[in-house]
Amino acid sequence: MATAEAEHSGIVIVGGGICGLATALALHRKGISSLVLERSDALRATGTTISIQTNGWRALDQLRVGSKLRQTSLPLKGIRDVSINNTTLKEVTIGLGEARCLRRSFLLEALAGDLPSGTIRFGSRVLTIEMDPQTSYPIIRLHDGGVIKAKVVIGCDGVNSEVANFLDLRPPRMSPTCNVRGFTVYPDGHGYPHDFVTINHNRVFLGRIPLDDKSVYWFIARPWTHQDSTISKNSDLIKRSTVESMLGFPAEILEMIENSEPDSLSLTRTRYRAPWDVLLGSFRKGTVTVAGDAMHVMGPFLGQGGSAALEDAIVLARCLAPRMASLDHGESSREKIGGALDSYISERRTRLVRLSANTYTIGSLLESTSLVAKLICILVIILFFRDRLGHTRYDCGRL
Repeated sequence: MATAEAEHSGIVIVGGGICGLATALALHRKGISSLVLERSDALRATGTTISIQTNGWRALDQLRVGSKLRQTSLPLKGIRDVSINNTTLKEVTIGLGEARCLRRSFLLEALAGDLPSGTIRFGSRVLTIEMDPQTSYPIIRLHDGGVIKAKVVIGCDGVNSEVANFLDLRPPRMSPTCNVRGFTVYPDGHGYPHDFVTINHNRVFLGRIPLDDKSVYWFIARPWTHQDSTISKNSDLIKRSTVESMLGFPAEILEMIENSEPDSLSLTRTRYRAPWDVLLGSFRKGTVTVAGDAMHVMGPFLGQGGSAALEDAIVLARCLAPRMASLDHGESSREKIGGALDSYISERRTRLVRLSANTYTIGSLLESTSLVAKLICILVIILFFRDRLGHTRYDCGRL
């Protein structure tokens, strides 16, 4: 049970990544203060870069940081799908809305820079969350012995979410693929057009996105092997294993991987929430909920992880802020907050089930070795996801 020295806070956001900071900023724009608990000692920019598509830029504009961030990145002109047949490259170009690749550090700094001083508390790791038996509001216990009594807890703490555990959400599933990400600098310029290029060959899926005229972000989804768990901390081994898996890819792609910045390389097992888990998941317990990857982690095949998290922030703040601004004390306050969180979850669930189903189907198509399974995936895509970029035109609405 919490002691008399417990700290009191209205809204506590667990996790100071993109979703956590965006949620805090969205609430701030609505005149509602919050406390962000970040376990790291500084802003964390794991992954180096992130692609943001039209729907994500709409959310950034609502947060009033879009104009600033556009100055740091180049717009992409379209998607080029490259297929490899023996030594022949065939390209299909698809028009794209507003899409750019951002350095994660720039995005995090833009979000954090507009927050009031003291909003982010670094070095704060959550140990447990429990319900106060007297008030039925959540109590957060920290690794340093601190205790926080909150009115609302929002878990933006990623795939290994303590808040999701508190909600008894099913753990994210493991995919048979892994993600390799990297960043390559070309001192004399790379000469690539400003397109998002994809190559799918022998169950290896590559995406390449220029950040500017001298730097390129790339990611690869390939089959997971048992040795990957032992090489994920060694950049030289990541490079070697990745190149070995890409037999038949153009020489310029292999060279790009070989010349990547060692500090930018990461190798992680792909994890996701299946569409039915998103459809049936209980994303609220009392006045505790989740957003971002803690709610809907998905594979990289649509590049929607960051944009969907920004949408979460807008919708959550829009639903929650009016109720927080008119709170009284007692049971009616909890009911108001619960109703606001239910509205948020209902609105997001409709969007996220379709988004996760789209991602899951594409991932299954790329991962499967069964011809029947591939045909089923193709049929689902034709029936439900014929508009390949339809998901990027989604509008989460005004803040």
